[in-house]
This record gives sequence, C-alpha cells and structure tokens, in this order.
Amino acid sequence: MNRIERKFGELKARGEKALIPFVTAGDPDLETTERLVLAMFGAGADLIEIGVPFSDPVAEGPVIQKASRRAIDGGVTLVKIFDLVRCLRVQTDEPLLLMMYANSIFRFGTERFFRLCAETGVDGVIVPDLPYEERDEIQGPAEKSGVVPIRLIAPTSHDRIAMIAAGAKGFLYCVSSTGVTGTRSSFTTDFDSFFGAVKQYAKIPCAVGFGISGPEQAMAMAAYCDGVIVGSAVVRIVEREKRSAVTPVAEFVRSLKDAVR
Repeated sequence: MNRIERKFGELKARGEKALIPFVTAGDPDLETTERLVLAMFGAGADLIEIGVPFSDPVAEGPVIQKASRRAIDGGVTLVKIFDLVRCLRVQTDEPLLLMMYANSIFRFGTERFFRLCAETGVDGVIVPDLPYEERDEIQGPAEKSGVVPIRLIAPTSHDRIAMIAAGAKGFLYCVSSTGVTGTRSSFTTDFDSFFGAVKQYAKIPCAVGFGISGPEQAMAMAAYCDGVIVGSAVVRIVEREKRSAVTPVAEFVRSLKDAVR
C-alpha cells in the first residue's frame, strides 16, 4: 500500500475528508517551499501537491502562472526539486505529489524521471495536459517505479467518466469547473450530477480541485467527495508574503482542515 492509499484509508477510518493544498516549488525559493510543506502538514494537510514550474502552464490561471515564472527566474530545476523532496522525506512520511506538465517529464527522460521519483519518495504525479488516451506515455514507467499517475475527470468528461475511472489508482482528481485554475466566487457545475456519475464508476477516493478559495467553499465541496484540493488561494498568500508566508499559510491551511474535517 502506498502513502496515498494509506492516508485515504486512515481518513476514512476516522470519518474525515482529505485536505490537499498546493504550493509552487521555488516560489519564492526552495528553502521557503520546504518550510511551507512542513508547516502545512503541521497545520493539518493530509497530502501536498508540489507544483513543478513550467514556462507554459496551460491549465493554470494567472496566480500560478506568475508563481511558475518567479520560480523559473530564480533558477529552479527538476533536479533541485528532487533534492527538495529528498530533504522533505527525512522530515515527513506524509504523501507528496508532483503536479507538472508532460513535456517536463519527456524532456527530463521518462524512465529517469520516475526512477528519481521512487528514489526520493514522490508518491504520485498529476499531469493535467496529458489526455487519458495518451496515458501509456507514462503509465508503464510510473507503475514500474511504484509511483501513482493521478487521473483527472472534468464536468465535460460525460461518457468518458467510466473509462477514466476504470483502473485508476490513488484518487481521482475531479475538476470543479472548466477553464484554468484560480479562485472562484461561485461555481456553475451541477455537482450532484457530476459526482453522481463519478461515484457510479469510481472504486477509489475522489478529490475536487480548481477554484476553491476558502474554508466556506471547501466545506461545501467536501460534502460531495473524499477530499478538497486548494492551490491558487495558497499561492496567492505566498505571492503576497514571500519568505514570511509560512505562518499565514499554515493558519489558512488550518482553517481549511477545520472546515473539511
């Protein structure tokens, strides 16, 4: 059983929902990212997504786009991010995921990438621009290394939901609405219908992300699924507070966990 499965099993046994915050690696620097990850776990985060900066993050809104640019300008590389994960693994045994774009994996070398994921302790990888139909590009090397490729399901997936859910591992990343990441004041998705369809086929936990801006929305979304993913709202605090972001981010994460618990 990998750390992702173990964590969701523990949460289910306690009757809790998962909180999964996101932070961009290297924004404002890798030392602060390390402190942020540990502080978020300390504040109640159950799994954490570490965003790998990319020059053309097509699924991201302006907040995470700008964070990626700041990190790239600061000299962050995938090798340095693996070094970060190594450091984190000495200090925590909680689930860590990388969220990144397919081209970053292919340019690095798919076999090499997943080998280093296994060596450093990355539990799962989310690749938002890799269509389900092209999953074989990473599936074999990922499974060989014991790394879970997290599949995404969107409100527009419709009759593809059964196909995407079949054989999925870890958890299903359910996209709350069409478009890019970024906080939203409201959602137009019919969540009863969407999650009704997802749960008809899903044999693993489901977590919802894209657009959740605070505790109230997190609580509302947690009613539909097994976990809530919050990205841009965290990254916005980091953008504002920079190296002083650790305490305010931890306080925000604690408020989110209290809301979804």
